[in-house]
Amino acid sequence: MLFLSPTGQHNQQSVLAPHTGHGFTAAALANNAVTQMEKTLWVRRAVCRIPRPTGALAPALQYWPATASAGDPRSTVAWRALRTERMTEANRACRRPGPSRDSRRAMRAGPLPDNLKPVHPGMTSGRYRPLNEAEVLKIHRTALRLLSEVGLADAPPSGVEYLTRAGCTLSEHGRLLFPTALVEDTVARAARHFVLHGQDPRHDMEPWGQRVYFGTAGAAVNMVDSRTGKYRESRIRDLYDCGRIVDALEHIHFFQRTVVPRDIPDPYEMDFNTCYASVSATTKHVGTSWVQPLHVARSLEMLQQLAGGEDKWRARPFVSQSNCFVVPPMKFATDACRCLEVAALGGMPVLLLSAGQAGATAPAALAGALAQEVAEVLAGLVYVNAVKPGAAAIFGTWCFVSDLRTGAMSGGSPEQALLSAAAAQMAHYYDLTGGTASGMTDSKLPDAQSGAEKAYSHALVGNAGANLIYESAGMHASLLGFSLESLVIDNDIIGATQRTIRGIEVDEASLSFDTIREVCLQGPGHYLGSEQTLQLMQSAYLYPTIGDRKSPNEWTEQGALDAAERAAKKVGEILATHFPAHVPEALDEQVRAQFPVRLPREHMRAPAG
Repeated sequence: MLFLSPTGQHNQQSVLAPHTGHGFTAAALANNAVTQMEKTLWVRRAVCRIPRPTGALAPALQYWPATASAGDPRSTVAWRALRTERMTEANRACRRPGPSRDSRRAMRAGPLPDNLKPVHPGMTSGRYRPLNEAEVLKIHRTALRLLSEVGLADAPPSGVEYLTRAGCTLSEHGRLLFPTALVEDTVARAARHFVLHGQDPRHDMEPWGQRVYFGTAGAAVNMVDSRTGKYRESRIRDLYDCGRIVDALEHIHFFQRTVVPRDIPDPYEMDFNTCYASVSATTKHVGTSWVQPLHVARSLEMLQQLAGGEDKWRARPFVSQSNCFVVPPMKFATDACRCLEVAALGGMPVLLLSAGQAGATAPAALAGALAQEVAEVLAGLVYVNAVKPGAAAIFGTWCFVSDLRTGAMSGGSPEQALLSAAAAQMAHYYDLTGGTASGMTDSKLPDAQSGAEKAYSHALVGNAGANLIYESAGMHASLLGFSLESLVIDNDIIGATQRTIRGIEVDEASLSFDTIREVCLQGPGHYLGSEQTLQLMQSAYLYPTIGDRKSPNEWTEQGALDAAERAAKKVGEILATHFPAHVPEALDEQVRAQFPVRLPREHMRAPAG
């Protein structure tokens, strides 16, 4: 008896129906012994190419097209079966009136309005909770005890003045102690519901409640070549390229500086050019950092110019400061604190970032690590509000993890994902905008390890409702390397994570009783062409850009590219075509005349011709 194989040859092995592992005989097809459901399942999955059937198969498949060129989608079994299955009278009656099939296809191929897309920035989350309410309260109370009984050391003189004036006291050990009442009053008065602006208002973020946004961060000191596996020092042009790729990616919502420009040795010029390259590369919200307060002040001058004046900058600050104001455990970082003061007074939102590493600079016990970091960030919150009451500040508990066998950081560990998810819960407890880290794979390349570690981290942290998820794309080797190819691969992972955040809508329409009844009692017995299917195929289903869903045959015919190779092609397309031009050239020339810009202008333009 003859069976049809994916290669189009007749043989004794049954591979025609992938859902069962069995094939259909010619006699069964000719006698309509194969159910519509079996044909439908097979049609949706089969992607093999075959010649025009003859002989025993001809009666069953007589309406198939005579020819189809190689590469023509009509040469697939799925296309042929869908196009040539004879319609019954019932099928004809169920056909939808309106535009032609080609016009409907064209409409579906076009971009969807933002309100109809299956995922979007700022989706509400919070279904995953690694801590129960009692455990959250225990961590909070431990943090208050740490602040009131242990305190923080090494505050700069200005910080001591600000904080003692606010109500802190100096212990006999010279550490600043934070009374519980002061901390609680500060939390109650702290800024909430502040927008993180983009240069383009389309990219404004509202990171409060349990709304979730994904972005990059850094800062790696190397770029990773996914083709060769080689690491090299990062440059200012790399930073700009990272930014313009993020600018073109749908699921990465903000751009915090990703790499250190190692080709600019002067600290002031490095800080300034990092800020300049970032805001020139994207209209999304930008985050960056500075090592000296004067560097912040000079960058603020430039940002005010780009905004059109100080008043416009203060109304819509589109850059936030990433500030590691503590050196864990429980010590202030003097220069970073002085930078914090300039930022707060200059109207720049501040990410209060504590990055203790469990087992090294924080307790190995995860609850203890979290309690220490909550205490440190609460201290930062008191500090920034002492400098400027109501200043916009992000509750940045970045709880890192050590591999206790070596002491090295392990950003891709499951413990890291748990801590970041728990950090989101603590920010929710205080009703503050929270920022944490996810996606810091330990893998050196965009490989299977990278995808696995980023996926489970994002799934937990995203579904915990972290407002701002930093480090979510491109990062490798636990923050030592950055990959442009990973940016676009991770954009897919983030999009898929967002789809899990959206969840399953259950209402009268989605329960589909009328649709099921119509298909079963009046229709063709499948849902492939139903009105509901066509309506939901773009608005409820998400499709990857880099991820591959082709059959093995199609994949082979199109070059058998792996994910990194497909990502490299996408990166090449973006870098060849996407040159953001939101900063007018005349304004850019004014900035270049006033400040030491080291990013060549020619790298910011499309090549001539």
